Amino acid sequence: MSQPSPEVYERDRGMDAHNAVMRDIRAERDETYDPHEPTRVWLDEDNTPDGVKTSLTIILNTGGCRWARAGGCTMCGYVAESVEGGSVSHEALMDQIDVCLDHEDENADDPAELIKIYTSGSFLDEREVSAETRAAVGEAFADRERIVVESLPDFVAGEKLADFTDHGLETDVAVGLETATDRVRHDCVNKYFAFSDFEDACAEAAEAGAGVKAYLLMKPPFLAESEALADMVSSVERCAAVDNCHTVSMNPCNVQRYTMVDELHFRGGYRPPWLWSVAAVLERTADADAIVVSDPVGHGSDRGPHNCGECDDRVQTAIKDFDLRQDPSVFEQVSCECERTWELVLEEETAFNQPLTR
Repeated sequence: MSQPSPEVYERDRGMDAHNAVMRDIRAERDETYDPHEPTRVWLDEDNTPDGVKTSLTIILNTGGCRWARAGGCTMCGYVAESVEGGSVSHEALMDQIDVCLDHEDENADDPAELIKIYTSGSFLDEREVSAETRAAVGEAFADRERIVVESLPDFVAGEKLADFTDHGLETDVAVGLETATDRVRHDCVNKYFAFSDFEDACAEAAEAGAGVKAYLLMKPPFLAESEALADMVSSVERCAAVDNCHTVSMNPCNVQRYTMVDELHFRGGYRPPWLWSVAAVLERTADADAIVVSDPVGHGSDRGPHNCGECDDRVQTAIKDFDLRQDPSVFEQVSCECERTWELVLEEETAFNQPLTR
């Protein structure tokens, strides 16, 4: 596992300070969750290196991300939805898989070609998902075309990916990189690893016959809108230039409960990104050597990426259209007077006086 940088261990400074704050915030949680029920499951379509595929997305309810239990990322509330106690049994996790398969049977005419499996942390971390469960999941979906499993770069290893590749499954590792800029990842996201660790994970996956899908975070806390936009354009380009990173998924930050972002938002110190910024990044990186997509969660709401309220659905539709067709001309078909406000925000907002507008 990658070792956190030295400032993690400086009392009341750097990551240590971030972690202390977030442990206090997450201690407010009082919900409990059933270890036999997945956190979420849904059917959709996704753009892959082999074209657009029907997909079944599964978010397993595990004992939680190892890093999140120490404090974790400033924006991530998924650990608050995890089962208490730090672990979920193999039998309970397989019950969750059965629930997801039942959902697919009830809502789809045919089995999904693509399976995407996420947890509140890393599917390849054996403290979170055992080797027994990993092998059973590979067996359960051996008849599908492609599978995506989520992991921090630390846990990417050929012998783990073999549980999927040995079945002939096209396999991808989804890595929550968040940004290609180490300082932003450390100071704004509070994530400990470096971009070089991501590059190493891409190489490790390649040796195992698997690909990599990079997940980026649009507008973590403490960045102005223009800074966030520039960081995403640079990050998409840097990820696309890494061998074996074939897809970049940009996630606009949304305000989740029990997070530092939630605390900042409540006090008027954070606004989720504009949907115009999401569209701008996609348009400016359309020629990158990778599939570039985005799925704004909670679009149009105060806690999700939004514009003025009048054009949010139209811009969201254009973003989804771009995801499938990779054609930047879709953004020429949407416009709104609030673009002028967004442009002013880009020009005038700075990190120490943001958000300039809600």
